[in-house]
Amino acid sequence: MTLYFSRRRLAVAGACALIAAVAPGAFAQQDFPSKGLRIIVPFTAGGSSDVQARMLAERLGRVYKQTVVVDNRPGAGGHIGGKAVVDAPGDGYTLMLGSIGLHATYGVYKKLPYNPSTDFKVLTILAEMPHVVVANPALPVSNIKELIAQARLQPGALNFGSAGIGSSVHMIGELFKVTAEAPMTHVPYKGSSAALNDLLGGQIQLMFENPPTTLPHVRGGKLKALAVTGKTRSAALPDVPTVAEAGLPGFEATSWTTIAVSAKVPDAIAEKLSTDIRKIIQSPEFVDALAAQGMAPVANSRETAAKFIAAEKQRWDRVIQKADLVAD
Repeated sequence: MTLYFSRRRLAVAGACALIAAVAPGAFAQQDFPSKGLRIIVPFTAGGSSDVQARMLAERLGRVYKQTVVVDNRPGAGGHIGGKAVVDAPGDGYTLMLGSIGLHATYGVYKKLPYNPSTDFKVLTILAEMPHVVVANPALPVSNIKELIAQARLQPGALNFGSAGIGSSVHMIGELFKVTAEAPMTHVPYKGSSAALNDLLGGQIQLMFENPPTTLPHVRGGKLKALAVTGKTRSAALPDVPTVAEAGLPGFEATSWTTIAVSAKVPDAIAEKLSTDIRKIIQSPEFVDALAAQGMAPVANSRETAAKFIAAEKQRWDRVIQKADLVAD
């Protein structure tokens, strides 16, 4: 009899221990979300990441019946915002609109206060897009061949702006420099919108920018589009050739954005967020909104997203090494 009760006590104790181990994540998922969320955008307002975050925030708020705010935290190529996400409570209420700068090209920074490869959980790749090579109308070039010739004629005289060191806007420009052997000077900003303002004002001559922020200015005649960086032409700019078509065979580069949370967030909540956000991204309304901005939805699983990012990290590490890029 004593042995029977001892075994029973052990079984009960084991069950209680198991419940205690799984309860925090399970119970949190049942109640989630019980308050408002925020999406940290690690760049200035008005850029491509900001546009996508606000599109998602509006629709996620409808799904969860909660307020979803966008919090811009620019600086250090996006890593000020990235660190804010990592330092946030691991409860799933703080999300991040990530970029290749946060996930794949951070190798340019040698002293980051966190590890992007282990401190984030990527919920999904949100969208992928080619960039547009845009120039101030005063720049005396009308195509890629003329741009390369101009850069070689006056090495370092052409300035191209970016959203910050290691951002997609920067890295695609560096890839172009290396591939075309076209020496230009990189001018980093705290976000694309700040760089774009200087491009429009003539303080810099060139950008390798995302479609959402360039299209209105190209269509309005304030900027000229020389080429798009993808494998095929953009439906938003059907008359603009690819860089490969325009004189640099084999050149192809796109950027992509993610939705991520801190690695401290329980898997149950991360999976719920991933599932719900992917449904939003795949909805006809969201797909059309992305297409109008020159972007294509991805909405892959957490596992597929992780494999994709690992491959991209290897690709951009090679560019960083070849271009000898280093930032403090």
